[in-house]
Amino acid sequence: MAESITITDNRTGESVEIPIVDGGVDASAWRKLLPNVWFYDEAFMTTAATRSAITEIDGEAGVLRYRGYPIEQLAERSTYLEVAYLLIHGELPTQSQYEAWVHDITYHTYIHENVRKRFLEGFHHDAHPMGMLVSAVAALSTFYKDAKNIMDPEVRHKQIVRLIAKMPTLAAACHRFSVGMPFVYPDNSLGFTANFLSMMWKVAEPRYDANPALAKALDVLFILHADHEQNCGTTAMRTVGSAHADPYVCVAAATAALYGPRHGGANEAVIRMLQEIGSIDEVDAYIRRVKAGEIKLQGFGHRVYKNYDPRAKIIKQTADEVFAITGRNPLLDIALKLEEVALSDDYFISRRLYPNVDFYSGLIYQAMGFPLEMFTVLFAIPRVAGWLAHWVELLEQNQKIARPRQLYIGPGPRDYVPMDQRG
Repeated sequence: MAESITITDNRTGESVEIPIVDGGVDASAWRKLLPNVWFYDEAFMTTAATRSAITEIDGEAGVLRYRGYPIEQLAERSTYLEVAYLLIHGELPTQSQYEAWVHDITYHTYIHENVRKRFLEGFHHDAHPMGMLVSAVAALSTFYKDAKNIMDPEVRHKQIVRLIAKMPTLAAACHRFSVGMPFVYPDNSLGFTANFLSMMWKVAEPRYDANPALAKALDVLFILHADHEQNCGTTAMRTVGSAHADPYVCVAAATAALYGPRHGGANEAVIRMLQEIGSIDEVDAYIRRVKAGEIKLQGFGHRVYKNYDPRAKIIKQTADEVFAITGRNPLLDIALKLEEVALSDDYFISRRLYPNVDFYSGLIYQAMGFPLEMFTVLFAIPRVAGWLAHWVELLEQNQKIARPRQLYIGPGPRDYVPMDQRG
């Protein structure tokens, strides 16, 4: 027998039975029984705005899957570009499909010279790289006017390839400009993350070869950040996409949402917290302040996960591999002590506050030489694949334009009063 719920309007005695399908109930039945009565749900805490086949999260069990594949298997055995293909197309590629996909992305990494010379170089010398990235991605809309033909699958595919390919180039260009260093062109003989590291760090050498282990570690981080269901940035992507805007301005909107410290800036907040703590000896005192409600414990807890974030387990192992090459980040000992104390304290256990992906990712980025200002940019590079997967999905589903309702709490009807008669 199918599960269902029954809603009764106590004003009229009328009832409606609604089946529970895929863990949700259809709001159209609610609308028929209770017209003009809106379901108030601030921040969409219990509202599903779409049906999606891309990413599955079980927050209670600490499970994350892309298209059904466990994140643990993908992080261990796959590559970011293979995962990006999976997210976009729904299935893992064959060998020939993968080779064609990698080739197309590799040879679309270059950006138009005017984007660099006339646009990026027009920013103030101390512009934040993330602000530059938001603007630059939106500006691509003016360079690829065919992108507005969003109902043509071939045109869509071309823009998807361009965006995934050009995000690392734009990101590196934003960093180089922000520190006063010359732009580095992509090297198409390098892999995806190795090419990005070359564009970031190359100085005068004919060819920059990143440490393979560091390039692999960054690839794993990109896999972990490739998608995460209906978060703030993805919601922005789908909202703007529902208006049938082109993918560049949609990605710019999602990147802007990611720019907010409540969303993409969490790992930067962890680093600042660890720097504030200063030493292992101060961890207990900091924990006492957290429990007293004076400050927040950064990198612990998650809106969705009520168990250990599965990405955090993977990223902790990746951190060990990175530190074996770069040397131990002095903040790591503080982080380990903080995690040990928090996970043995009933205050945090009862509240189900476990380390999330941001707790260790910032330490890795810092050990690899990335400045704090680039942390959110590093989040945006891989997430573009997930955003584009959601964009394609909403178009194929012919999703209606997003238009949530509100509960009006302002003044009642009143008449206009001339200015000279106002008190």
